[in-house]
Amino acid sequence: MARAHDEQAIALAGVFQAASLVEQIARRGMVAQNSYEASIASLFVSNPKVTEDVFGGVRELPFNLSLGLKQMQELVDKRSGGLNPDIMRYALSLIQLERKLNARPDMLDEIGKRLDQIAEKAKYFAGTHDGEPVQRADGFDPSIYTHSNVIAGIAALYQDTLSTFSIRIQVGGDPRHLQNSENAARIRALLLAGIRAVILWRQVGGKRWHLFFFRSRVRPSLKKISSAT
Repeated sequence: MARAHDEQAIALAGVFQAASLVEQIARRGMVAQNSYEASIASLFVSNPKVTEDVFGGVRELPFNLSLGLKQMQELVDKRSGGLNPDIMRYALSLIQLERKLNARPDMLDEIGKRLDQIAEKAKYFAGTHDGEPVQRADGFDPSIYTHSNVIAGIAALYQDTLSTFSIRIQVGGDPRHLQNSENAARIRALLLAGIRAVILWRQVGGKRWHLFFFRSRVRPSLKKISSAT
């Protein structure tokens, strides 16, 4: 059961990280690059051997999910009056929206196919060697997925699919940032990354009623994950 709790905590950290990044762009127009790259890259990890691989593997997890883990820790400890209400609202909305998506296997299939196409296109915006993306020692460089053309493709995918539901996530913030087309695309791409994290949470046994026992379920896992090396 401890392993299941760890996996669920990792997935929820992915949800809260995406929600937090959306809030940062909407309010300030900027984000921590490592967190942004990790969240977007998670969209293209379709067959992970273990849950940690969705966010770069066991060793990279505390770094790649640092923002999401921090938000969850604040929620568990009720630090500074608790989590930012916008971040909490986005996270809960993502969970609600994923339920709608889960009832549409045709849309899920379409999202998967188009992400595969976007992943192929991403190779053209990265350094290549013999037609393949340049690799780091720990795998593909996630920054290839945050090229503006790739983000635009992900954002268009979100608009064509999840934006068609009657339930929509209303993002609030500074109009100067929200009206910027590049920021709008990044927000939509991150919302899709958040949905991907919710799907992962469901896959590893996460259920809505678990949220009522959030603190007791994730506290030990947060300590373990954050100290992993």
